[in-house]
Amino acid sequence: MRVAIDSGGTFTDCVFLRDGRLEVLKLFSTPADPGQAVLNAARQAAGPEQIELRHGTTVGTNAMLERKGARVALVTTAGFEDVIAIGRQARASLYDWFDTPPPCVVEQPLRFGIDERVTAEGAILRTPTEAQLAALREAIAASGAESIALSLLFSFANPANERLIAEALAPLGLPISVSHRILPEFREYERTATVVVNAYLAPKVGSYLNALEAALPEGGVSVMQSSGGIVPASLAAREPVRTVLSGPAGGVIGAWHIARQAGIPRIIGFDMGGTSTDVALISDAGPTTTSESIVSGLPVAVPMLNIHTVGAGGGSLARFDAGGILRVGPESAGSVPGPICYGRGSLPTVTDANLVLGRLDPDLFLGGAVRLDEPRTRELMGAARGSLGSVERFASGILTLSETAMEKAIRVISIESGYDPREFPLVSFGGAGPLHACSLARALRIPRVLVPCMPGALSALGILIADVVRDYSRTVMLPPSSDLLATHYAELETQGEQELLAEGLQGTSVRSADVRYVGQGYELNVPAGETMLEEFHRAHERRYGYANRELPVEVVNLRVRLTAKSDAIELPRRAARPGNGVQAKIKTRPIWFEGEWRESIVYDRDRLHPGDVFSGPALITEYSSTTVLPPRCVATVDELGNLLIEVNQ
Repeated sequence: MRVAIDSGGTFTDCVFLRDGRLEVLKLFSTPADPGQAVLNAARQAAGPEQIELRHGTTVGTNAMLERKGARVALVTTAGFEDVIAIGRQARASLYDWFDTPPPCVVEQPLRFGIDERVTAEGAILRTPTEAQLAALREAIAASGAESIALSLLFSFANPANERLIAEALAPLGLPISVSHRILPEFREYERTATVVVNAYLAPKVGSYLNALEAALPEGGVSVMQSSGGIVPASLAAREPVRTVLSGPAGGVIGAWHIARQAGIPRIIGFDMGGTSTDVALISDAGPTTTSESIVSGLPVAVPMLNIHTVGAGGGSLARFDAGGILRVGPESAGSVPGPICYGRGSLPTVTDANLVLGRLDPDLFLGGAVRLDEPRTRELMGAARGSLGSVERFASGILTLSETAMEKAIRVISIESGYDPREFPLVSFGGAGPLHACSLARALRIPRVLVPCMPGALSALGILIADVVRDYSRTVMLPPSSDLLATHYAELETQGEQELLAEGLQGTSVRSADVRYVGQGYELNVPAGETMLEEFHRAHERRYGYANRELPVEVVNLRVRLTAKSDAIELPRRAARPGNGVQAKIKTRPIWFEGEWRESIVYDRDRLHPGDVFSGPALITEYSSTTVLPPRCVATVDELGNLLIEVNQ
């Protein structure tokens, strides 16, 4: 049985197919041992059947955010040992005189230079001697390093020296990350940082995935990449840098799948979980990727889905700062101790605010499997409200601040990239997403919201249906008319096809290129082919507001993506019939809307029929999430069971 599991900060979500029907299971995460919740969920889902596990993991992400990775030895060309610490001129707070950068993940005593040199054209000027290699090996052995990152100048043009050094260091028995394999592209700082991140994560992620494979030897384990495709756990263990947005990538793929089946070509995905919120814009061409991500202050230049993350989730903590100003997040209560209403926490969170405002029903959380402690929550929220007066005002302030952070995130991926968010329906998912979707849509004047079936586990669904994907790249610095482009593309495709064949798979390739005007510092990725130049000019105009078709253009990097399709999963359709959802009505309850309590209908989503149409104020409950339908909003159930909500101002 194929089982997909997404590990979050609060819940571990599991989706699996049984007798042709998708089923969902949610368990509390086990932060001290993430694999425990994963294995518990897999075994509960599959029972005695053989398990083929597909996994979205946060082990690498958390190791980066908490700076709890391995002790890395960095080997570079002599004279370039401190590139990883110097970085670029850009700073997160450019005008902050007292800005303190985070400590470098590679301590100064662990940076080693070796006397070698390759030219920008790939000619070898100097090769390390046997004596130099032996001295390097001894120095690293004595340093206490747990992992090795190897990034030499211009190794993307000729990796011979990197291969030689890697072979010499192999007897140490440490994981070795080499730049010509991880990222064969120019820009030594970004390439070095990416390889360092890979080495920093390799021991922790590798041991975690190896333990999962040992526990599930029959069906195998695959891992979701940040780029939106599946790879074997063995490859993910060697290249964990490709998994730092593993779970959120599953959400983007799941949202795109749902939207296509619903006939919606372009969307904004809004995934709010317990710890953070992830947003992504999906255009007519599908999800976009980027090679310019920043993870915990370090550039990570491998392809990732273009996802913007903010520290606003259901577990985000609310507090007053030294000046008496209310703040929300990015700190989170997680699953331990969790929000107040879970019975263990003592500090107010976004989830607690939703509960005291009536937006969560304490008896229907997780289908009634967990009862929320409303009296205790109201008592502790009242004690923490400060000068805000009522508990309702305090809770409303918490929601306003968290929604403002999420609104800004959506503006970043839409308006700042040249897109009008009003042209993209908001697809809301994650355990907390549907609670806030309509409020966000109103703030951004987005007219439609789609809440898919099982929204609280959509990331796991995306992992279940994701294709097997391999990404390859090469720096070339050629004019668009060069005949060498075809040769380079063919070599990349051959490499990918051979690696897929080794796994018994065949894939189709998609070519793209990073293109810029000659003299520019950064590129835009566009599809390769006869229209590449025009595609670049259009992309440049959309991003920067102008295009100059008279300027010379150069192709900087070539990219090839090979995709082996997974088995298709079609969501069941049911014929629509006119209705008002009366059969799904459970009860009425007061909910705080627009500064007052309003009597609202509570619906059981599992009992709604396609064709049902009803208006807010209302609450729509289900196992994996709860949807808030504010006044003047109208919900329609489509043939797939999605909630299509018209958001009126």
